[in-house]
Parts: sequence; C-alpha cells; structure tokens
Amino acid sequence: MNRDQELFERARRVIPGGVDSPVRAFGSVGGTPLFISRAEGAYVFDENGDRYVDLVCSWGPALLGHAHPEVVAAVREAAVRGLSFGAPTLAEVELAEAVRARVPAAEQVRFVSTGTEATMTAVRLARGATGRDAIVKFAGCYHGHSDALLAAAGSGVATQGLPGSAGVTQAAARDTIVVDYNDLDALERVFAEAGDRIAAVITEAAPCNMGVVAPAPGFNAALRDLTSRHGALLIVDEVLTGFRVHGGGWLGLEGNAYAPDLVTFGKVVGGGMPLAALGGRADLMQLLAPVGPVYQAGTLSGNPLATAAGLATLRLADRGIYGHVDDRSTQLQLAVGEALTAAGVPHVVQNAGNLFSVFFRDGEVSTYDDAKAQDQAAFARFFHAMLDQKVALPPSAFEAWFLSAAHDDKAMDQIVSALPAAARAAAGS
Repeated sequence: MNRDQELFERARRVIPGGVDSPVRAFGSVGGTPLFISRAEGAYVFDENGDRYVDLVCSWGPALLGHAHPEVVAAVREAAVRGLSFGAPTLAEVELAEAVRARVPAAEQVRFVSTGTEATMTAVRLARGATGRDAIVKFAGCYHGHSDALLAAAGSGVATQGLPGSAGVTQAAARDTIVVDYNDLDALERVFAEAGDRIAAVITEAAPCNMGVVAPAPGFNAALRDLTSRHGALLIVDEVLTGFRVHGGGWLGLEGNAYAPDLVTFGKVVGGGMPLAALGGRADLMQLLAPVGPVYQAGTLSGNPLATAAGLATLRLADRGIYGHVDDRSTQLQLAVGEALTAAGVPHVVQNAGNLFSVFFRDGEVSTYDDAKAQDQAAFARFFHAMLDQKVALPPSAFEAWFLSAAHDDKAMDQIVSALPAAARAAAGS
C-alpha cells in the first residue's frame, strides 16, 4: 500500500469521506486521491514523493504558479505582524481599490472568506434591495453550497427548484427558479409569469462547473437588459473567471459591455488563501451593515494574510502573465483534440478564455443536459492514464482545466507526450 492509500484510509476514520471537499475524493473517476505534500511552479508533489504536472492549480487560484516567491514573501511578511486582528487593515483598502480599478462595476467591495459566502450575501442583498423573494439561476451553474442555490432543475422549460441536496428544505428551494443555460426564450417566459417577484438573476459569467460552457454571443448583455426592464438585479458570479481569464475577469474580456448590479469574486483574488469578495453598485453595497439593514459579518473576513496574497497576485498578474496562460491554453486545447481525434474518441473541447474542458461526446455543449450526456467512463480512463504518466487533471468530467504562468516548455512537453496513451485508454484500447 502506498502512502496516499494509507493516508486516505486514515483520513476516512476522522473526516467524512476522507476529504474536506467532495470532488477531491475521486468519486467520479475512482481510485485513491493524491495527498499533496507541497507544490512549486507547475508541479505538485504527493506524499509518496512523486511529482505531477498540475492542471488543477488549486481549482484556479494558482494563476502565477504554486508558491510564487513574491506571493510567499508577502504572506510571510504579513504573518510576522499577526495572523488575524478582527479589525480593519490597510491591506483590505488597497485590495478593494485594486479590484475596483480592474472591474469598474465593483464600485464598492466587501471581503468574505469563501465564494459561497460571497454569492449567499449577493442573493440576500438583492432580496433586501428589491423587497422580492424569488431568485433565478441556471441549471449547471454552481454558486456555492448555500441552501437556495443548491436547488436543481426539474422537468420542463423552467420549474420551481427542487432541493439539490439532503438537508435542503422545500421552503429553502421554493423561491429558486431554475432555467436551462443559454435559453433566453425560457427566461423571457419566466419573467412574463413571475417578473414582479424576481429579486435577481444569478449567473456564472462563463459557466465552468458543468464543464466550460461559454455564454452564447450577447447572452449576458441580454440578461442585463431583461433584468433592468423588470426591476430585478443581475448578479454575475466571477468566483472562477474573475482575474483568471483576463485582468478584468470575464467582464473585462467582454469589454465591460454591460454592468451587473453585483459581482462576486474568489480564487485568484485571494492568491490561494481563503478570501472572496462581493462588489457592485455603491448604492446597493451601502445597504450592507453597518450602513444599511442587510446583515453580513465574518470574524476572518479580510484576513491580513489572505489580503497580502491577493494584493501580491494582482500586482504581478500583468498582460504578459495573461498572454502566457492564454497561449499555453490554446496549445493544450489543440493537442488534446488532436490526440483524441487520432484515437477515434468522440469529444468536443470548449473554452471560455483560457479556461477549457473536454466533453467526451459529439456535438457542442450549451446546457447542463448536454454536459451530462457524455461518456464519463471514457473520461475516467483518460484521467487515470494521464495520472499514471504524472499529469494531474481535475478529477471530474465536469470541471475546467487550469494552466498557470509557471507552465513552461518542459511542463507542456510532459503533458503533450502523455496525451496519445491517455486517448487510447479513453477509447478502450
């Protein structure tokens, strides 16, 4: 038994499922998860001492690569001054200013510790601002694990949400309406029937949690128009795309052609530390306590180590960094497609900026139902064949692949060299 197996058995005795976040358990691909001992640049090292080229990048935050020396130095410098104060700090102000400079829609910013907190607060704020109860979300978009946002799609074009997890009550899901992604006609019908009770539409800027499914051209701008016409708010979730696909996030990539009322951030904004943020129109943000009546609080919000990591990351993430990641992403997308085509494996590679995923099926994926209609067993075979060659992919067919500024020619060569054998494994040969 190797060290990872030993640790997984030990972990399952004291941690539910042996992990602190479900996808880490390799449940959809089978096998034993890697227990990471350290990471550096484009690589992670497990407890066996094996080194893997990493295409998870901590699910996005490691834009610069793991353990970037300047980010680590900033955290160390902050740590010697104290780990947490429960009081305002200069770094919070500087990071909020940095976010606002990159994303004009974020006129004011409130820091929290997780993406779930950010989206949960955005929904509460939307309800408080409008006096309405209903929220519209899209099937396949994930906005954290707060009760209302775990509602899953039912049958039909749009239906009242059903609880998507045990422990979520019918009452919690009752005011969540779920619509197929990219279906503006369905959304128009929802607003025609229930527009006077809809507080907000929440959407991922470009969905990455059913695999990468970019919005149809003009889709997000149409959401802006539709919500404005009906007095509802538009919440754009950039927890994954924010500062990942562009210096200004997906909004920046689209040229800030529309302005959401509220926008959420996570991952890159904390540089790998536990930090997320809610931003938006100043008049709406002023409804948050202590100024307004919408309550939100957190002892560790704006933690000094996390804000130090976020500031260092954003300061380093210049056009050269994004250009490098974009180029590496394009290179890998082409290589994956070529390998799977050569092996005769049905597939489609889809991207949203430098984020991409591979669906093991024929035809474009534009909805959650499309994404689910793929050969997940083929992905599992592909995943393990890559892992055997020391390339770590996200352990799910429904996740984005992540690259970093640290993925150099050597790392890319290792990935590309592993693809033909993995493609043959996916084909079952």
